[in-house]
Amino acid sequence: MSKLTDVPKRILIGRALRSDRLGETLLPKRIALPVFASDPLSSVAYAPGEVLLVLSIAGVTAYHFSPWIAVAVVVLMFTVVASYRQNVHAYPSGGGDYEVANTNLGPKAGLTVASALLVDYVLTVAVSISSGIENLGSAIPFVVEHKVLCAIGVIVLLTLMNLRGVKESGSLFAIPTYIFVAGVFTMIAWGAFRGLVLDDTMRAPTADYVIKPEHQGLAGFALVFLLLRAFSSGCAALTGVEAISNGVPAFRKPKSKNAATTLAAMGLLAVTMFCGIIALAAATDVRMAENPATDLVHNGVPLGADYVQNPVISQVAEAVFGKGSFLFIILAAATALVLFLAANTAYNGFPLLGSILAQDRYLPRQLHTRGDRLAFSNGIVLLAGAAGLLVGIYGADSTRLIQLYIVGVFVSFTLSQTGMVRHWNRHLATERDQAKRRHMIRSRAINAFGAFFTGLVLVVVLVTKFTHGAWVALLGMVIFYAVMTAIRKHYDRVAEEIAAPDGPNDDTVRPSRIHSVVLISKIHRPTLRALAYAKLMRSDSLEALSVNVDPEETKALRAEWERRGIDVPLKVLDSPYREITRPIIEYVKGLRKESPRDAVSVIIPEYVVGHWYEHLLHNQSALRLKGRLLFTPGIMVTSVPYQLQSSEAAKRRARRQQDWNAPGSVRRGPAQVRSKDSSEPKG
Repeated sequence: MSKLTDVPKRILIGRALRSDRLGETLLPKRIALPVFASDPLSSVAYAPGEVLLVLSIAGVTAYHFSPWIAVAVVVLMFTVVASYRQNVHAYPSGGGDYEVANTNLGPKAGLTVASALLVDYVLTVAVSISSGIENLGSAIPFVVEHKVLCAIGVIVLLTLMNLRGVKESGSLFAIPTYIFVAGVFTMIAWGAFRGLVLDDTMRAPTADYVIKPEHQGLAGFALVFLLLRAFSSGCAALTGVEAISNGVPAFRKPKSKNAATTLAAMGLLAVTMFCGIIALAAATDVRMAENPATDLVHNGVPLGADYVQNPVISQVAEAVFGKGSFLFIILAAATALVLFLAANTAYNGFPLLGSILAQDRYLPRQLHTRGDRLAFSNGIVLLAGAAGLLVGIYGADSTRLIQLYIVGVFVSFTLSQTGMVRHWNRHLATERDQAKRRHMIRSRAINAFGAFFTGLVLVVVLVTKFTHGAWVALLGMVIFYAVMTAIRKHYDRVAEEIAAPDGPNDDTVRPSRIHSVVLISKIHRPTLRALAYAKLMRSDSLEALSVNVDPEETKALRAEWERRGIDVPLKVLDSPYREITRPIIEYVKGLRKESPRDAVSVIIPEYVVGHWYEHLLHNQSALRLKGRLLFTPGIMVTSVPYQLQSSEAAKRRARRQQDWNAPGSVRRGPAQVRSKDSSEPKG
């Protein structure tokens, strides 16, 4: 199988990297920013639109609340960024929110945070790619007609790019991300110059439309609820902020300082772009509606089902740059591309968190090991599969998917900041240096305010989004929590069961005797080799065992056995129903029952073939027997291989490939640093 898979694998993801090259994959700040912050930076492409969509329920008059909602989002963003800057300095190992909650609030809180983050990472991929498909679909009809297929195709492409390694994928993603940021800032600056200096009139393509409100004249509690729902939708701009604290180990040294600087730069860029787009949307009279076919009216007539509602950023760009202009096209292309690449935040966060959880025995151990390119390949593939499933279920509809969004991230925000308050309280109890105490008190105040504010937002999000789909995200968190708890219990139970005892027991006491049984069907070279090997073992007793399913063949076997004078007793088991596996299993169990302190060694001759299809023609009985015997205590199973000529081809292939790992190679533990003058990895 390696010949079929190795060549395409190398073409797609590149040559395998040695463990001692892990340091070469660490990221400078200029690459880390697009790698870890592409999600919050790109969210400005859809977060302003989500705010306006919710406000449109009350009609265009509610749009004047959008600047105040933007201010609230900005305050929240700066609070979260300031809080996470404390996290990256206090916990630079990469556990992020999970480690903070697990250490300071206990394993249950840590597992809750981990469940929330895993769900949010899957949703980040689904939402970002679905939104990018919708942006691209406004220009390319084929994409709209095949949304799910195109979205899954993008997921596969991103998966392959990330399997090539963090640094390589980051370099690929940096250019479009920086083009998008530069394009948005150019749009904001040019729009401000035209409006404030040149006094030009800029109008969005929807400026002449009228919004038919679903609820006219909202006031009191209903208006407050609407504003809170709009605010919770705008909080989509904060998704992905925690990825930097989870990815500190991927930064170059000094890791914590570089991560904190990147976090601050991300926050400043994101809030500036978010506020700029909100302001330009108000200045150009952008109109959005949750149901544009019926709620948007032009000249007294609803626009109808054929109308395609473009995102806010596209409408603003058209008003500022002009439809079809060079800058408009560049920004539109960069926006669609960066929305695809926003999923990269999750592709870096999910596998890293999965590796940490696997190390803590909450997820399968395979997620802890690095692949050929020193990326956590199994975690990357798992994320892609989960996101692809979600995209298929929700039809790549970002409006439906975004209702599930941001619940998980605010659960992790709140518990993480609460854990940081406990962290500072614990250190303040023992710290006597006044300068350090002042620093800790300031950090505690920042984290306390962050815990309060994000907790308040979490309540708002749950109340306003629960019936709109947030319950699905909560269900996903519960499922992750239950599965990880069950996995941990399994690993703990197995560890307890296989722990080596201090004193002697049945596993350390030598068996009183060894009874060897060689399974045969006819006399040929593999049988003779297995008998020779069994004699070498010097067992206390040795016998050959066959099953009588055809009397003529059994008679011929006995005659050939006697003719050759083989000095090993031959025992033949009757099988009136022509079964092979059951009589052998019952016989060896009987041997164990007669002498429980004896060990029974079952020796099975097997063919070694060189092609995958030949495996279908040989060794099927041996495989069934081994599978059954594995569950029988006190039975040792030994395969004696006999190499057929076709196996020589496999041997030659293996010789050509001996300098690099074949697919499925087991890799254990984290990559280790190797010294330049040593040929062995350091312990």
